[in-house]
Amino acid sequence: MSEKIICEKHDCKRKKLIRAILAGIVVFVILVLFVILLIWLILRPTSPQFMLQDVTVYQFNVTSPNFLTSTIQVTVSSRNPNDKIGIYYDKLDIYATYRNQQFTLPTLLLPTYEGHKDINVWSPFLSGNSVPIAPYLATALNEDQSAGFVLINVKLYGKLRWKVGTWISGHYRINVKCPAYIRFGNPGSGVTFHTGIKYTLSQSCGTDI
Repeated sequence: MSEKIICEKHDCKRKKLIRAILAGIVVFVILVLFVILLIWLILRPTSPQFMLQDVTVYQFNVTSPNFLTSTIQVTVSSRNPNDKIGIYYDKLDIYATYRNQQFTLPTLLLPTYEGHKDINVWSPFLSGNSVPIAPYLATALNEDQSAGFVLINVKLYGKLRWKVGTWISGHYRINVKCPAYIRFGNPGSGVTFHTGIKYTLSQSCGTDI
């Protein structure tokens, strides 16, 4: 009988210890989450602001039957609007699409750090040689070019990290979409070079993190 009572006492002590440990873990997790939430509310992080400044078209031709060959150069800038948060762009790929179909290869931008209120500017070349496109897209593109107006989208996707003091967050995915309205056949809509036409756009981009 005494052995049974002793065992029950040990079980009670073990259960109390386990409950105390679990309670401590829960309290610790709640405190950590509260601190993170408090820091987040104080710093109020804002997504970076991207802008498509210009597009220079060197080549943009549909060839038979349904292939698109293109060479363009884009100038994209990003601004960090935060006062106390830096941004590491660890990976950013940029490419162009027409009606949701990608027609250039992705170009990898150099990793960079963007400090408080800083601005970065990239001017990569985007190209695609005889990229197959759907027949209806080839028809639509020919019609748009004949009308003198083509809408393409310059897109960026990749990973970034936030930096607050010495603390650096984990990776967050970033997707950026910049519409580019190109007026083909209109000499007054762009600046003509020997090998291409430059269109100044200053178009704000949508950013999703």
